[in-house]
Amino acid sequence: MLRSILTSTAACAVLAMPLAIAASHSANAQSDVVNVYNWSDYIDPATLEAFTEETGIRVVYDTYDTNEIVETRLLAGRSGYDIVVPTGPYIERLIQAGVLAELDKEQLPNLDNVWPEIAERTAIYDPGNAHSVIYMWGTTGIGVNVDMVRERLGEDAPLDTWSLVFDPDIAAQLSDCGIYIVDAADDMFPSALNYLGLPHDSRDPGEIEQAAELLSQMSTHVRRFHASEYINAIANGDICVAVGYSGDILQARDRAEEAGSGIDIAYFVPREGAVMWFDSFAIPADAPNPENAHAFIDYMLRADVAADNVNYVAYASGVLPAKPMIDDAILNDPGIYPDDETMDRLLITTAYDERTQRLITRSWTRIQTGR
Repeated sequence: MLRSILTSTAACAVLAMPLAIAASHSANAQSDVVNVYNWSDYIDPATLEAFTEETGIRVVYDTYDTNEIVETRLLAGRSGYDIVVPTGPYIERLIQAGVLAELDKEQLPNLDNVWPEIAERTAIYDPGNAHSVIYMWGTTGIGVNVDMVRERLGEDAPLDTWSLVFDPDIAAQLSDCGIYIVDAADDMFPSALNYLGLPHDSRDPGEIEQAAELLSQMSTHVRRFHASEYINAIANGDICVAVGYSGDILQARDRAEEAGSGIDIAYFVPREGAVMWFDSFAIPADAPNPENAHAFIDYMLRADVAADNVNYVAYASGVLPAKPMIDDAILNDPGIYPDDETMDRLLITTAYDERTQRLITRSWTRIQTGR
């Protein structure tokens, strides 16, 4: 899920449309339009322009910064969107709610480009990948300002560990330079459960309460919870630790390098394990332009197109033949394309039942507000 500072505007050079207007498309389908609702700053704008030039289909591109937003819009119906890009467990819930269409795979000749190992994992949420196609995937881990953290913890302190935020003694030493945590309960609860040695996908109320207590202790040292603000904060040197999405931290690193700030940012997949997430293309059941939606997905599955997007956003693609065209610095970065040993430590989560979701939501609100 790219989560960036652009939470309500479309990508540069792409025509955006207010959500209220976009909703009207459900009643007024246009054969030359595809209405895309995606995570912000999560695609190369040149890709959208090239798609229009090649197909004649104009892209209307709106953005969001949480899965809850897109879920709410789809459950309300008549969203007007042809393409949405939810994360795995939300795909599972939206399928159960009957608001995603089954894909017509005959309209997706490039489907053979999907990485089999990744498709195997996304099938946990969508059996047979009948309703969705992987776009990007990554991990939820820890970004650090190396110099600031070393200054407080020492040169030999391990940085690839959840102890930076979950160990109260260590977090206390870092609180003065600033800790931001991504506003994502679905990532933080499994991470906390796993750190405690409990099943990371637990539904047991007692175990979830133990994780909530750990997260509550952590929150006393946290400056801010937010879906995306940690990107600029760590890039600018305003904080020293950010728990967030892999591509976000790596974009922050690139921004710091481009600015010539001398800020050394590193991203770590914690040694204890980290949540692996998958963002997939899906078509709402009431999409006004389903054929155009299929054309868009198929275009995005082209190896050259997928590689261009990876090189732009620094997330791992679900398109395997794209790898030879990806910049070496990205392809060889273990924070983006983990090695086999790291892959074995990654955690897969599934959609919560309603009771567990209510418990997680209430607990997360309490953690964030300190109540």
